[in-house]
Parts: sequence; structure tokens; C-alpha cells
Amino acid sequence: SGEKEGLAATLQLEDLGEDFVRQEPFPANDEEAAAAAAAAEQKAAERKAAEAAGGEHLSSGDYYWNSYAHFGIHEEMLKDDVRTRSYRNAIIQNRQLIEGKIVLDVGCGTGIMSLFAAQTGAKHVYAIDNSGILEQAKQIAKDNGMADKITLIRGKVEEVELPVDKVDVIISEWMGYFLFYESMLDTVIYARDKWLNKGGCLLPDVCNLSIVGIEDEEYKEEKIAWWDKVWGFDMSCIGKLAMLEPLVDVVEERAIVTDHCEVLRVDLMTVKKEELAFEVPFKLKALRNDHCHAFVVYFDMWFQCCHKPIHFSTGPHARYTHWKQTVFYLDEVLMVTEGDDVRGVLACRPNAKNPRDLDINIQYKFKGKYNDCDVSQKFFLR
Repeated sequence: SGEKEGLAATLQLEDLGEDFVRQEPFPANDEEAAAAAAAAEQKAAERKAAEAAGGEHLSSGDYYWNSYAHFGIHEEMLKDDVRTRSYRNAIIQNRQLIEGKIVLDVGCGTGIMSLFAAQTGAKHVYAIDNSGILEQAKQIAKDNGMADKITLIRGKVEEVELPVDKVDVIISEWMGYFLFYESMLDTVIYARDKWLNKGGCLLPDVCNLSIVGIEDEEYKEEKIAWWDKVWGFDMSCIGKLAMLEPLVDVVEERAIVTDHCEVLRVDLMTVKKEELAFEVPFKLKALRNDHCHAFVVYFDMWFQCCHKPIHFSTGPHARYTHWKQTVFYLDEVLMVTEGDDVRGVLACRPNAKNPRDLDINIQYKFKGKYNDCDVSQKFFLR
């Protein structure tokens, strides 16, 4: 068709070699999947009990929105200098994109992006959020003399109507852990298709996903192997469940034992909602003789439509962000020597019951001097 794809794998399966046999990433009737589902249901039950104690019942979607009404989350995001400064620079340093334009802020939170846009000379800013924080955002706009420049609308983007037919710029900080966990990308896509003018721009407009191998024996022992014997009792069943849930934490750069591999690049101007389920190959090369205990996944963001392009990374080699990194511990420790290749396939899809949750599968194959393996592991971001 000649159309530019919105979501593209950086490598192709053929790049992994003829001896790499792809496995089905999400087999049916899987015991681990059932265990993860049971754990998720337990969390949901605890959540409902807490809500009942508070005198109100919230659906899973309402719980998501309600969680963003708590000030601590917004404090953490606003104090994230890499995140907030990147957005500020993309707006303030590219006045020609904003001045005199109609701007839409999707998932505005406290309204900080809207304030930046109004400060830069936007003709008007429409800001949408479905959380209770919107009431504070209205007061913040008023307190800063911008109530006439910013219209704040409470509701779901898919359900609200704007006073205008089209907007010139859409700004959104939609990213979650692992880029896509609890993310609002599907909502941004909806807003883009409904309201963005032809020739308009998204901030940011490009992102990617990368993977790297790390040595992390001490933490893996502390978090996983510890369950093998607890006060003299075998509690390894919990350790097995813990392996299914990726760890979101800060990874030190010195832990890296392989090169980095970009597995996915997303053009936010063209990506479709159906593409948010993906299966992509990766190939890593060992940088030193060491043990590889986990794969780490992180993302980068670009504001490429800007006259002065802005970029930031959430990788272990970059400055701290509140997204940290997502760590996937391996069933098989890889004893790598410098130059060894680790090949694999990363598959991800939104969970059927709650699309903001993710079902992830990592297949990896390794043949080294000291050990070899061909493994497929399932993970669940809940």
C-alpha cells in the first residue's frame, strides 16, 4: 500500500537465524496463566474490600482513574526532572508550534503541560482528565491567571465533546511502565483520529522499546530464591508466582552485560490501536564474561516535529525517571562470554479482561561455552 507503518519491529525473525524456532507465545490452558489470573483476582477482591470499607464501589476502570487523584502520584511526576523538563522544553523552545494554536492536553493531571502551552502563547488549551485531580487543575489555572486560556473538561476522552471541531496540537504524557502498562496510548490515538488537524502535531511523536541483559544475582536471590526456605518452611510456590511478575526498579548501569537492542519503534502519528499487540525479535551480544540473570526493558521518547528536537531515555544508562526500568528475571541463568549472542522474541498483548494490564512472553535461546538453553517464559504486568 506504500503507507508508513506506525509500529515497526527493528529486527525481523529471519535475523535470528535458521535454527531459531519460534514458539507460540500465549498457549491456552496454561497453569502459570491460571495462577497469575488467580493472583489478579485476589488483588481485585482486596481492592473491592477496601472500596467497600470506604463506602463506595469502583469498577477497575474507575479505580485506575481514582488512583490518579492522589497527590503523591502527581508530586512524583512533577519532580521527575527528565520527564517534566523534556515536555517543557519541547513546548517552550518551539514557540512556532504553539503560539496562536488550539492545543489539546490528553490526561492533563495537574495541568502542567497546559500551563506551559498557555505560557507559550496558545490561542486556547483544552485539557481532559477523568480523575478528581481536575478540580485542583482548575484552581491552579485560576491561581496562575490562565483560567481564560485553559478549559478543563472532566470525563473520558472517548465520551466528551470539545467546543471545537479540530485542534492543532495534542500533548499527552501517556506512557506507563514498560511503555504500555496502564498507558493511555489507545486514548491518544482516539483523540488524534477525531480531533487533530491535517498538518497538526503530537507531542511526543515517536517512541521506542529496547532490551538489554543484566547481572543481578544478589537481588534475584533476595526477591525470588528467598521463598525457597522461609523460617524453615518451603514457600517456593510464591517464588514461582513472583517470577511471573516483572520488577519495576532502578537498574545500575554497571549491571549491564550485553549491548542494547531496539526491538520496536512507534510513529505516534500513524500507529493504530490494533498494533499495540506485538511480537518482535531481538538479538543481544555479551560485552563481558559474566552471568545474565535478567532482561531489562525500557523506552525512549522523541519530540521530532519540533524545530529543536527533544529526546529522553528511561534506560539504565540514562538519568533517573519515575518509570525506572522493567526487569524480567530468567528461569535459566545465562553464563555468557564476551561476544556470545542471545537471541529471542518478545511478545506483548493487552490483557483480555483489563486492557491496561499486559500479558508478556519472552522466548530466548542461548548456546554458550558453559551452558545453553531454549526457554519460553510468561510474565504478567498487573
